[in-house]
Amino acid sequence: MHNRKFCPLFLTLLITCCCNPQLYAQDYDILLINGKIINGTGNAWFYGDLAIKNGKIAAIGQLHSKTAKKTIDVKQQVIAPGFIDVHGHIEGSIFRRPTADNFIYDGVTTVITGNCGSASDDLQDFFRKVDSTRTSINIASLAGHNTIRRQAVGLENIPITNTHQRKMDSLMSKAMQDGAVGLSTGLIYLPGMYAKTEEVVGMAKVTAAHGGIYASHIRSEGGKVAEAIDEAIEIGRQAKLPVQISHFKVAGRANWGRSKETLDYIKKARVEGYDVTIDQYPYTASSTNLNTQLPDWAQSGGLDSIRKRLGDAAIKARIEKEMLESLKKNKYPDYSHAVVARHEADSSYNGKSIPEINLIKGRKKKIKEEIKTVLDLIQAGGAQMVYHSMSEDDIRYLMAFPHNMVGADAGVSDGTGMPHPRGYGSNARVLGKYVREEKIISLEEAIRRMTSLAAQKFNLPSRGILLEGRAADIVVFDPSIVSDKASFSNPHQFSVGFEYILVNGKLVLENGKHTGLRTGQVLRKGD
Repeated sequence: MHNRKFCPLFLTLLITCCCNPQLYAQDYDILLINGKIINGTGNAWFYGDLAIKNGKIAAIGQLHSKTAKKTIDVKQQVIAPGFIDVHGHIEGSIFRRPTADNFIYDGVTTVITGNCGSASDDLQDFFRKVDSTRTSINIASLAGHNTIRRQAVGLENIPITNTHQRKMDSLMSKAMQDGAVGLSTGLIYLPGMYAKTEEVVGMAKVTAAHGGIYASHIRSEGGKVAEAIDEAIEIGRQAKLPVQISHFKVAGRANWGRSKETLDYIKKARVEGYDVTIDQYPYTASSTNLNTQLPDWAQSGGLDSIRKRLGDAAIKARIEKEMLESLKKNKYPDYSHAVVARHEADSSYNGKSIPEINLIKGRKKKIKEEIKTVLDLIQAGGAQMVYHSMSEDDIRYLMAFPHNMVGADAGVSDGTGMPHPRGYGSNARVLGKYVREEKIISLEEAIRRMTSLAAQKFNLPSRGILLEGRAADIVVFDPSIVSDKASFSNPHQFSVGFEYILVNGKLVLENGKHTGLRTGQVLRKGD
């Protein structure tokens, strides 16, 4: 009697399983089929399928006979490793928008933050907060020289003592132990602008002892750019560690055309055996704060000290005189190249140039009056700016250099202000403008720089290559339509052409739409 009751139940289950293949144990979690695979090494593309299981790449090849919980026919679109943005500033903004939409829609699955000498005060705490928040992108971080110097010394221009140096070295060591991928400097910013080379070498040696790299916003990108490149290379030589020169450029009209000269310094260093590489955003404008228009000495102590100096007529006159000399030296007839991206005190200035704001204030169209307007904005709390200061010919020349990565130099956008469009479209712009349209580099080469070259440089061995066992950070895009939509006049526009993006094996972008999933991880040196 027992067996006669069991048999009908068994037959029912058997029929149900036959009619519902999904009830079988699947080979994989996700299967991407019919793709044009570009694996990140620079090798030529090939047609194939890619399988994902438990957050890892499980197989690559002809996998049509395999089963998966979800199978996606990508219809001969490109399957590539997720892009690694090597130059981010997302310390605060990632917590306001953890979905990091502007990066995801540009194909970015990992951002390296803490650049230009500015990082979180406590990386251990920052990483813990990222882990608890959960983000749509992976995040790695450099330790910031300016951050550490401020903690150990302050913002003033004072001589560094042995005690100061030991304190900075100790903080650097802790940051590396917490998982930093290296040391960054911002030698045009407060207080890093006051640092001597030997101070940075000391911290770089600590970094080298922990297997990190040195990434630098060098001391000048204008008239003294050659000397600044030399300094960065020398720091790497003395400390015996790899060097990354951030957002490599020649800025200021007086320097247009010098890209061959400056890039020759990098080529020479590499021939001599020094691991020196660069990154670049593909635009002719930069973006940084308005305070950089002040002489270095005038910035000591921060905003309160600046305001005090500007309240002294004699000191203010000296500042104005030096600002005028700097403009003339760089062959700028006025401040029309400088546009406000964000001014908290008066958002109506966002998107307007300094001459336009000068006229709004009722001042004459004279450069000395524009300088007064700049100082007014600084006294009111400063501003984030966009500076149209570079040549397209220089951009193209640097783009062709094989040891050059992509870095947007941006944070997570909240959709406000008039920010630089690089935060939305850097990777798509390279793929659309410089690969497809201008053919300066090949598609495989562009992807290599966005993936394996970046992973290799920043010591993230689980990322950057499509290989069995590696983390399943993957982008799927249509190379015939991928392009940036963000512009200087309308910056809040997502890139197009990316159809699927997986971060640690989960679909964060599906059919061109953000799914809201937050599957990113903190990546520490060696991850």
